[in-house]
Amino acid sequence: MLTLSSLAVSTSTILVLLAFVAALSGLVGRRRSATTRHTAGVPALVLASAGGPGQQAPAGVLDEPGSTDATLPSRPTTGWYAAALAHLALAVLTVGLVTRAVAVGHGPFANQHEFAVSFAWGLLLALAWTRWRHQADGLTVAVLPLALGMLLYAATVSATPNPLVPALQHNLLLTVHVLAAVIAYGAAGVACAAALLSLGRPVLVRLGWVGAPAPARLDELGYRAVAVAFPLMTVMLILGSVWAERAWGTYWSWDPKETAALLTWLVYGGYLHARVVRGWRGRRAAWLLVVGFVAVLFTYFGNLFLGGMHSYA
Repeated sequence: MLTLSSLAVSTSTILVLLAFVAALSGLVGRRRSATTRHTAGVPALVLASAGGPGQQAPAGVLDEPGSTDATLPSRPTTGWYAAALAHLALAVLTVGLVTRAVAVGHGPFANQHEFAVSFAWGLLLALAWTRWRHQADGLTVAVLPLALGMLLYAATVSATPNPLVPALQHNLLLTVHVLAAVIAYGAAGVACAAALLSLGRPVLVRLGWVGAPAPARLDELGYRAVAVAFPLMTVMLILGSVWAERAWGTYWSWDPKETAALLTWLVYGGYLHARVVRGWRGRRAAWLLVVGFVAVLFTYFGNLFLGGMHSYA
């Protein structure tokens, strides 16, 4: 089972890499297509406006954006391939996590390798949900690097399963507490991706890339992602406190990981307050989402150099 799990994780890493390459090539392809239409369309437009006999713009040049030629067969785009590969990676990674859980006898969340793989799974799951629920194809190119980074990190740390330390020997809390964190962090990654695209959109436009969602659309997608992440972070903190009391005899000990998780929760709570009550939109809200995801990463990696009661994770 462990061999099958490792193979599934390796395969999903390759699939995510291929999906990211496809997403990038889709951006480049749209850029070249837009450039070609612009350069080819100008002479035709000039001739047409001059009233030359028999002169007209090439098909598609004068069409409204988004129109298609009914005579041309529809073909899958590189964006479609990127999404399909990402969905396949999610399915394969799910198999990897399930088989590892069967092999080790508990949820696959007990060490850095397992949580890094689970983190990538949460990102891919949140991306798939956002694409399905909100038709947000433009986020793929920004979310996939985050998932790929977590999978590559997982490959650098030991995947050898060890016996659970006493503090982790509660299978139900281990599974529910960490699963809530995984999905919350995945949604936070999607929100960060939307924010990064919004902040970087002027540069992308200057480079000639088209197809990214409009700033208002990205702002809305980031908000909807946090609307999922924040309640799950709340559940994560509550269950963590209950677990801490069972394991260490106290609900809260200001352990570095506990404190970082609380600060992360406060950042996203502040974002929701600023957006809903104060009406924050645009760049200010986007920067808050970026800060929030940096806090998520610090919560995950911080115990590696800060130590504390969570130093085993």
